[in-house]
Amino acid sequence: MSIGEVLNQLRGDFPDVSISKLRFLESEGLVEPSRTPSGYRKYTRADVARLRYVLAAQRDHYLPLRVIREQLAAIDRGETLAGTPVLVAVPPASTESPAAVPAAADERVDRADLLARTGVSEEILVDLEKHGIVAPEDGGLYAPDAVEVLTVAGALSEYGVTARHLRAYRVAADREVGLFTQLIAPLARGTGPAARDRAAETVRELSGLTGRLHAALVRVGLGQTLR
Repeated sequence: MSIGEVLNQLRGDFPDVSISKLRFLESEGLVEPSRTPSGYRKYTRADVARLRYVLAAQRDHYLPLRVIREQLAAIDRGETLAGTPVLVAVPPASTESPAAVPAAADERVDRADLLARTGVSEEILVDLEKHGIVAPEDGGLYAPDAVEVLTVAGALSEYGVTARHLRAYRVAADREVGLFTQLIAPLARGTGPAARDRAAETVRELSGLTGRLHAALVRVGLGQTLR
């Protein structure tokens, strides 16, 4: 398969995957597609299976690429790993026309679309904006992650958690942004797509780890109450 055909196969389960991401994973040695005499990448079904494994390990287990690389090496040696994604066979590519590719991960949405996608009321959105939890960018459009923010805020509102309570999360997130900016600064100073991909991958891994840490600390803090 070509890299475009692989992208079409993966985006159904991993909407955020991109050609740049596939190239980055190749540069990290996680998959090694063959090359045609003219230099085009050609992927086998085994390559796609490995990509699915990597993407699932990142999304569901927040594993860094170093750990995923070690797991794949263990699987190649015939070892069985517990508690990890499964490296499954991929069926042959369909001869039918490829399905439509989902919207790009960096797509901005307007206010009406944001409310329609989340099902949250205008009142909640206004309150979140008032407390600085979410805000439109230049041009009045919202970043893709605003959909997630509004969805979670809407779910929390059912428990009586308001935008005023979420202000502390906004402050903590801003501090985290400052910390991450310092950590990825050496990577971000690089030039070319590979440097940007590496910086983005580091941010993704850091976000997953700090999310796990936050959840664990909350569980520890509430442990006595729950007991």
